Amino acid sequence: MLLSYPRPHRPNPARRRVAAVTAALLTAGVLAACSGDDGPERSVDAFLAGWRSGDLQAVGLVGPTGGKLPAAEVSREIKELSGELAGSPPKLTRRGEPKVTKDIATATVQVEWTLPGQTRWAYDREVRLAQGDDDQWQVIWEPRVLHEQLTKGDRLGLRRDAAPRAGVLDAAGQPIVAPRPVIRVGVQPDGVADIKKLVKDLDAAFKAIRPALVPAVDLADLPERVAKAEPGAFVEVVTLREEAYRQIKPRIDDLPGTTFISAKLDLAPTREFARALLGSVDQAQADDLAAHPDRYAVGDLVGHGGLQGRYDDRLRGTPGLTVVVERPAEGGTLEATGTELFRREPQPGQALKTTLDVAAQNAADEALRAETRRSSLVAVRISDGAVLAAANGPGPAGENLAFNAQVPPGSTFKMVSALGLLDRGAVTLDGPVDCKKTATVDGRSFKNSDNFELGSVPFRTDFAKSCNTAFATLAPKLGGDGLAAAGRSLGLEGQWDLGTDAFTGKVSTGGSPAEQAAASFGQGTTLVSPVAMAGATAAVARGRFEQPKLLVDPAPAKPAAAGEQLKPESVSALRTMMREVVTAGTGTALKDVPGGEVYGKTGTAEYDNDPAHTHAWFVGWRGDVAFAVFVEKGGASAASAVPIAERFLRALPNP
Repeated sequence: MLLSYPRPHRPNPARRRVAAVTAALLTAGVLAACSGDDGPERSVDAFLAGWRSGDLQAVGLVGPTGGKLPAAEVSREIKELSGELAGSPPKLTRRGEPKVTKDIATATVQVEWTLPGQTRWAYDREVRLAQGDDDQWQVIWEPRVLHEQLTKGDRLGLRRDAAPRAGVLDAAGQPIVAPRPVIRVGVQPDGVADIKKLVKDLDAAFKAIRPALVPAVDLADLPERVAKAEPGAFVEVVTLREEAYRQIKPRIDDLPGTTFISAKLDLAPTREFARALLGSVDQAQADDLAAHPDRYAVGDLVGHGGLQGRYDDRLRGTPGLTVVVERPAEGGTLEATGTELFRREPQPGQALKTTLDVAAQNAADEALRAETRRSSLVAVRISDGAVLAAANGPGPAGENLAFNAQVPPGSTFKMVSALGLLDRGAVTLDGPVDCKKTATVDGRSFKNSDNFELGSVPFRTDFAKSCNTAFATLAPKLGGDGLAAAGRSLGLEGQWDLGTDAFTGKVSTGGSPAEQAAASFGQGTTLVSPVAMAGATAAVARGRFEQPKLLVDPAPAKPAAAGEQLKPESVSALRTMMREVVTAGTGTALKDVPGGEVYGKTGTAEYDNDPAHTHAWFVGWRGDVAFAVFVEKGGASAASAVPIAERFLRALPNP
């Protein structure tokens, strides 16, 4: 309650008249303030505006004992009391008219703060005013005006509690990232006999790990760190997965000064496991903090790239927020008082459920492990379109070529051309088509790999042996849009929604006769991605297109509609030819792979004007699994893509 203080008696007839009217109208001692220019509401509104702007010069201010207060001093105290919230002043709203008792008025004000994450913290406060000798209403300032539990010197502080991050789940509903054993390799300075030799021996051991560590372990600063450390300290060198550590355990366990700590970290099954598709989770980086200061804080886990980055908000959940009262301690640091004014509990993140199959993904990663060139492998379940694996190599590659590459398909596209020709009745399995050494179309010369020629042979042989000249001469039978139409019937160029970016292809259409000839065997302007070709191959095996599926929860909002049934006679003939690629054509290295019959098509694609510069492809299926293999600058497919396909099929559990 404001302490009354004496004022000189100044007769004021006007005030006596107001008092007489008031006494006549009211039986209690309280009245609602009038809305005239001299009412307390005007002073309240000016105070609220000055609170937000930081300029209280237009407001009369007194302390609880009645002494006048400088506006600048009150502005400074409000800012100090606001502490970590000072940068975002609250929204202030007067509720109704002030209530007046004699020369004291009381106004109710709603104080509404917007905390990080658009969290609303609102409460009501009372602002009291005293009427001065000049009849002007002055705001009675004290810290509890800002909040009832604040006293002079207090500060509002924010405590942020990270929410539990949800996981990305595999097809079985199990977290792909889970606690897995690791070994922290370190050095104890007082045990080191020869630091130069130790560095040399450790470097050689780390380089012997397979698959190779990416990035390589940098030991350049180890001597300096060891020299600066306490004698018995643990100077960490690297943290290794248990399986990597076991490879070099005999080489490093007995090195003088080495020491080891067993632990567990949240990790995927392997370093390579769908890394480019999934992305990574790391502590917030400088650019994260700069771009989203209201979202991230130092030490937060943030998804970067892939599904982890795209769905970071969902996976991360909502951090908890607590507004606390702090007070300066010795040295100027702020210490919590234990008083909490507001709390929002952290909300755990929501998991992503994918269609990835651990066994298939491990088989795909294993198949690419020995490949030194950029490469990818996508596997799709034929029966329902589920993406079982999406691997990129070499090592834990960061670029998702499997989904986003835009490259010519080479002779794998003969699968599409053949379907178009069969649909139009332009060819039959056993109808003869000449496979010349060279073919000239509109002044452009086409040839076969290694300049082979077969002469007049059944179309199925042209397909199995991958005769470019046969397809170049057949191209006019497709017409200007026939190739694109066949491609679209297999899902190419479609508007897919997988829950992540994917290139579905661009098929050559129209163009000159030479362009049409080139496009018939996957050259020209046609571009595809491995996932697009895996989807098209699954469509051939299934008999109609169905968009590949990657995310189950949340399910994509607008997946592409299923395609119409392919012509049974056309697709049956095409399957026969794709089987003959393996039994008697360019993919015979796969004919003894166990687990059932393999169907496929090899492909070598020129990517510039030098015929020696080629990408390598293989697309095919076995049982219920269709797949596409791509090797950038891989040369002949039989020497790169086909061996990868073989390793994948041998590692994949038998159907």
